[in-house]
Amino acid sequence: MRMSVNLNGDQWDVERVVGEVEESLLHVGKRLGGELLGGTLFEEGPGYLGPYHLHYGNEELLLVVAGTLTVRWHDGEEELGAGDVTLFPRGPDGLHAIENRSGKNVRFVIFSSMVDPDVTEQPERGMVGVFAGGVPTTGLDAELEAFFPRDAAKGYREGL
Repeated sequence: MRMSVNLNGDQWDVERVVGEVEESLLHVGKRLGGELLGGTLFEEGPGYLGPYHLHYGNEELLLVVAGTLTVRWHDGEEELGAGDVTLFPRGPDGLHAIENRSGKNVRFVIFSSMVDPDVTEQPERGMVGVFAGGVPTTGLDAELEAFFPRDAAKGYREGL
């Protein structure tokens, strides 16, 4: 059976307020039965600031559906508008954060490979995230999600 999802619709899987920012999420890939490719539609109010992070296991592709957002890269910033697409590759070259500096809502989709397990890093916070039993998906928890300071890492045989 074929299915489709309209990115301009108003059916959401998650509607919440994070801090003072209204956020709506539609798990597009999950709705369509995706196994190797996922996607989440976000509608974020003014003031939204996503984490400055990278993935070691998954690539992400950002498509701006409506509005304007700012992408922070490791070497600068870029303003994107409706129809713009950019890729966040795996590893340090994919380090990014997404921000809504406009006075209006912005709607965008993050498409992702579905590599499980995945490891993320937030270098400015010195934090590492480990995800297993499900890929990192905003609004959905994996079976294992663990975050810890990067400098807490121990050697493979340390402490045996």
